[in-house]
Amino acid sequence: MAAAIAVLLLTGVAGCGGGPEPRPTATPSASAVPTGLPSPTDRSPHGVLLSAQLAMSTARRAEFSYRLGGDPASGVLFWAPKTVLKVKYPDTAEQLIVLDTTAYRGGDQATAERTGGRHWEKFTVPGGRREIPYAELVDRINPMVGLTAAVAAESPRLVGEEELGEATVQHYRVDIGVDRYVAAQTQLPATRQQALQAALGAGGVRRLTLDLWLNDKDQLVQLRRSGGGGPDDTVTYRGFGGPISVQAPAENDTVDTGSQSLPPLVS
Repeated sequence: MAAAIAVLLLTGVAGCGGGPEPRPTATPSASAVPTGLPSPTDRSPHGVLLSAQLAMSTARRAEFSYRLGGDPASGVLFWAPKTVLKVKYPDTAEQLIVLDTTAYRGGDQATAERTGGRHWEKFTVPGGRREIPYAELVDRINPMVGLTAAVAAESPRLVGEEELGEATVQHYRVDIGVDRYVAAQTQLPATRQQALQAALGAGGVRRLTLDLWLNDKDQLVQLRRSGGGGPDDTVTYRGFGGPISVQAPAENDTVDTGSQSLPPLVS
């Protein structure tokens, strides 16, 4: 397991002397391995999932592609120490960027036509609350959320060794109730737990099956969440801890909407 890796910093030093204000950016920086997670020595299914939880906590960021129900997208996610997300959608030029408590939507010509020439709209959570916009999406694709649920499940099991792309991976499976999945997320505030409960329990779903594929470093390379007979959620991860950067759009190309209602996600 890697010892120390690069982590995310959000920078935003105030401008001076009348010059332009620097834009926030997410870039790697050195940091110690986080503490507080167990480092199991056994290779039982539960012990391996604990090791995967530690490996992903250490990685702190990855590229991803997903299909949530029928909606595909790809991008990058930083899950520690701050939340940073960039999502690109197929069949449209529109993008979503989340930098901690601020979201940007747009980057396409349609947004520029709607706003009078600027390509991005800036949003915060309504009501002036310092919360992460689109937290429900973040929590559905964050590998730490899925692994936290898997560790809390009873009787995890090894399905076996499989090929995923060009890699050999170990496939694990757990069954867990939606209530227990959400209750395990003690790192999330109550409002986010409630939103996650509503998303995962939509249509009356009460139990979920989590399939997890781990590489030879116990990193989670694919997560599939299924239940209730509806479309599965599948997230694939790669580029763990790599030189990933997410930057806010230029201020002169951005319209600040304040804290009006967040627009729905692209589907």
